[in-house]
Amino acid sequence: QVLGLRLHLVKELVLDNCRSDDGKIVGLSSDFENLEFLSMINVNLLSVSNLPKLNKLRKLELSDNRISGGLEVLAERTPNLTHLNLSGNKIKDINTLEPLKKLPNLHSLDLFNCEVTMLINYRESMFALLPQLTYLDGFDADDQEAPDSDPEADGDGLDDEYDENGEAHWWGTHSSPFVVVEGEEEDDDEEDELDEEVIDDEEEDEDDLEGEEEEDGVDDEVRLFLLA
Repeated sequence: QVLGLRLHLVKELVLDNCRSDDGKIVGLSSDFENLEFLSMINVNLLSVSNLPKLNKLRKLELSDNRISGGLEVLAERTPNLTHLNLSGNKIKDINTLEPLKKLPNLHSLDLFNCEVTMLINYRESMFALLPQLTYLDGFDADDQEAPDSDPEADGDGLDDEYDENGEAHWWGTHSSPFVVVEGEEEDDDEEDELDEEVIDDEEEDEDDLEGEEEEDGVDDEVRLFLLA
């Protein structure tokens, strides 16, 4: 259950290793109206039929699930998708991927460890089926590797908790994904002040937890949401 209201601030959401409930992730809804990156790796999805409407979503990570078809809904629910990762799913034939033709902005598709990749002329068939594709499994039609394929290298890594505007970043752990949707990093002067406050707190034997929170350099406006 989501504890909070400011879901429209979230642009990236990681729910890896959470378990879906009958194909649904509790708390994931169209209220995430500005979501651009969604990762649901290894969440036991059988299909994407319950994916909410996410008009601004650009990157969708669905690897290591059990999806075998039903990709038609992506064109309706995620019309602006540019990157799709279906690696490690149960996709066996080219025809299953035909609905992706209706995603005109889809430039990158990953199907590693899917049976379909074992088909004769797999790559040629895929580029013919989806002419909008630039990269398939990390390489273009001329076998040139995609630049900045490392998520951390192209700025899509989620190590930092905030972007340059102090807006939301999100992460998840095994069964408890958390979402920070508001907060700003303190500047250097503010961090120095916080350090002094921590020292004072220690001298006055105040609560250790308060000191830990101040050392993080995050102000009191940070809001944390629990999605599962």
